Amino acid sequence: MNRFLNIYTVCLVLLMLACKPESQPISYGSDMCEFCRMSIVDQRFGSEIVTRKGKIYKFDAVECMVNYLDKRVEDESQLKYILTNTLDKPGALIDVEDCCFLISKNMPSPMGMYINPFLVTDNASRSQVENSGIIHDWAGLRIEFRKDN
Repeated sequence: MNRFLNIYTVCLVLLMLACKPESQPISYGSDMCEFCRMSIVDQRFGSEIVTRKGKIYKFDAVECMVNYLDKRVEDESQLKYILTNTLDKPGALIDVEDCCFLISKNMPSPMGMYINPFLVTDNASRSQVENSGIIHDWAGLRIEFRKDN
């Protein structure tokens, strides 16, 4: 009986570990944007949401992800991760709270809203000097986005 209990405990622990929600790399060129249904191709702009239950939603740009959040997510506390690629670390999915976002009419983004994510604020500032625009943190971007939509 004791051996059965040990096997049961090990299986239960493995099951719990297997259910832990994690992000998933974007397969550029084949994954589709959950919001606009376009192919995700640019490693500087892809985004991803992971729910607490482990459901993954991928996007071709921050603007699609924010549209999705505003239009289809009623309770953001049910989200485990909100991630984005950045211009200064393409291909890596970074927590949006660790990023800043330069909105510059001189720097196009995939969906035409000129939102350019950066991991390093100094890189965003240099791009701002070269291209003009306004830098926002994640909360500021969400506020700015709601004003425009």
